[in-house]
Amino acid sequence: MSQEVTRIANGIGPWITAAFIVLVVGVQAVLYAKLAYKTAKQLNMKKEICDKALKVGMVTAIGPVIAIFIIMVGLMAVIGGPMAWMRLSIIGAAPTELTAATVGAQAMGVEFGGPDYDLNTLAMSWWTMAINGCGWLILVGLFASRLEVLRDKVSGNDTKWLAVLTGAATLGAFGYLNSGSVVNGGGDLIAVLTGAIVMVALGLAINKYPKLKKIREYTLGIAMIIGVFLAVVLS
Repeated sequence: MSQEVTRIANGIGPWITAAFIVLVVGVQAVLYAKLAYKTAKQLNMKKEICDKALKVGMVTAIGPVIAIFIIMVGLMAVIGGPMAWMRLSIIGAAPTELTAATVGAQAMGVEFGGPDYDLNTLAMSWWTMAINGCGWLILVGLFASRLEVLRDKVSGNDTKWLAVLTGAATLGAFGYLNSGSVVNGGGDLIAVLTGAIVMVALGLAINKYPKLKKIREYTLGIAMIIGVFLAVVLS
């Protein structure tokens, strides 16, 4: 890969464009948070509950962010810092973005980040990443508002059954996402097994020792961090 590709990929133009888009995402996050607090007030929900939920979300995000950051470093070396920063800020699916960039290079008959990776290939990687992210954004915009109606019909307005259905769907989704890691073995399998064991152990400890309830909201983040750490050390 030539120095010209690196220079243009990290030029002032891409940085300005990426910064504007990431700024929009930041503003949206603030607006959503304000709307959530406003709605909670209308529902007579205590502010302390909202603050706790926000804190739980921030802590839980630590684990996934570490994995995303690692992949972002690899993307930055090829497609440039601004594009990697922007894509992972608005999409967040690091493996998907890496795959899209690689597919774009392969469509040009070039190895991703290889010696023949030129400006045309860089542009193809950028376009592939952009087009790849359009599908679910369009579907969400068109059908997200109707999913609540579908959920109510499936659950029959039974709150207990809805809780079971939601839990089963969540377990199925995360189980499917982790299935590839289990099959691949190595560090992926270590991370999955370690995270699961730590989560169960922390849950049992919290139930047995009431004083540990303060760390309940941090259990997922702790499990992810320990899983990633042991995967790196042992693999």
